[in-house]
Amino acid sequence: MPPISGNTLGLKPSQLKRLEATYRRRVRPEEVTSPELARHLSEASLETGRQVGALINRRGDIEHVIVGDASKLELPEMGRVRAGDTRLRGLRLVHTHLKDEPLTPDDLTDLVLLRLDLVCAIVTRPEGLPGRVYLGYLDPEATGERAKFWKTEVVDDIHALHFDPVARAEEIEAAFSRSVAGREVATQGRAILVGVSTEERRQADASMAELKELARTAGVHVLDTFIQTRTKIDPRFVIGRGKLEELNLRAMQLFADTIIFDHDMTPSQARHIADHTNLKVLDRTQLILDIFAQHAHTAEGRLQVELAQLRYRLPRLAQRDEGLSRLAGGIGGRGPGETKLEIDRRRVRDRITVLEKRIDALSAGRQVRRQQRTRHDVPVISIVGYTNAGKSTLLNRLTNSDVVAENKLFATLDPSSRRLRFPRDREVIITDTVGFIRELPRTLVNAFRATLEELTDADLLLHVVDASDPEHPQQIEAVERILRSLGLHEMPRLLVYNKSELLEGGVEGYVAHATAQARDGIPISAETGEGLTELLHRVEEMLWREGKSLTASGISIQDEPHPH
Repeated sequence: MPPISGNTLGLKPSQLKRLEATYRRRVRPEEVTSPELARHLSEASLETGRQVGALINRRGDIEHVIVGDASKLELPEMGRVRAGDTRLRGLRLVHTHLKDEPLTPDDLTDLVLLRLDLVCAIVTRPEGLPGRVYLGYLDPEATGERAKFWKTEVVDDIHALHFDPVARAEEIEAAFSRSVAGREVATQGRAILVGVSTEERRQADASMAELKELARTAGVHVLDTFIQTRTKIDPRFVIGRGKLEELNLRAMQLFADTIIFDHDMTPSQARHIADHTNLKVLDRTQLILDIFAQHAHTAEGRLQVELAQLRYRLPRLAQRDEGLSRLAGGIGGRGPGETKLEIDRRRVRDRITVLEKRIDALSAGRQVRRQQRTRHDVPVISIVGYTNAGKSTLLNRLTNSDVVAENKLFATLDPSSRRLRFPRDREVIITDTVGFIRELPRTLVNAFRATLEELTDADLLLHVVDASDPEHPQQIEAVERILRSLGLHEMPRLLVYNKSELLEGGVEGYVAHATAQARDGIPISAETGEGLTELLHRVEEMLWREGKSLTASGISIQDEPHPH
């Protein structure tokens, strides 16, 4: 016979024996509970002064008997749900309430998170007889952010309870199956995005919009977004405990399997949230690393992504395995050596060392090529900017190249260099680099240092800006901060306001042009070629300080008279 679960401390042997006798009772599958079981639970609850409950399977057998305190029950560990999103637990909870009150938030949370067939609360009358009955079950038709994921019913007397729990559970599972069959297939998961606003809400909204675009680039299907305003980050759960419960219910309602936080989490925060939700938990850096891993096509790119991933994972190798931990030290207590955790950490450190040496070798090769360009007096132009600002499209337009250019974040990881020919046999090397983003993780900056070294030897930086993005002033500042952190803040650079074709013919187009003029920038359209003539004139002036004519990749500019 299984033991009694829950709060059994202080119970008399006779009370424990009475509770153990509950296992010998049985109810018909088509009834929630029998009047006899309801009276038995009510009498035991009155005698002990505690809530008493039973978990009943669909055959009518009692699998667990639980004792709580005066206000709640704590259910035992029951393992995984039977078969994924569309199935319920196959158990219904029948328990007592010492006061005449409806289903509590704890009851409803257990119903949703444990995916119970049904929750039934029986009010215990002062004389120990069962009174009013409260029922709760999942509602698969609930829609909307504020919609409840359950339905409740009230019956005044146990003898008036006519409710078939098995038939209702099968109806709910069939409805779940229909909803799952019609939902969009997501290869990388179905996620809810979560943000925490400790400053201005507008900034949180902009950051959340960027996180949503990152998720789209990674192939994640975004189901909902969640922003909580707090004075400071919760040290345990990032968001508040109550908000996490609400998020958990929402994830269950939408069949989400992933939560992505717009905030870098500590290892302990990620572990606590995962334990509390039983969902996959990612933060912003992990999402960016996943995008980098998807877009790394060259050997060098894969090396840099692996290095960034290992540097991110190293401090998070904190799982404990007591079975492999060393014994106490001292005479007669020598341990078995390294623990499994220490071996994992050592292997990660060794791999990081190997990757750093290989990347250093690649960096040395790049340095040789840069020295050759310097000997031949070939100027270098590097295209920098916020991710998805149109840098690769601009490179393709200027050099008639076919570098991958997609409307996604971080579509370019590996630097691409092309020749751009000027008149009188003058040439420049123009290089496309990885895009920047707000709060670019330091692990990525360190891992991609071999790529970013291309910027240090550039003669001119073209800072490409997406003029159609309302957040472009903040994006400019984000790129400038990263350039300062790399020691490139004094390098000559030219602002290029791209995607002007999205702003033509309206006030916004005029404002974008005026903004470009105020910052001494050039409004262009890399998609249509508009403005590239003026851009090339300005580049020529900044590189050679002369007004020469030039022809590059089919872009023709008439010779201008120049005094000799």
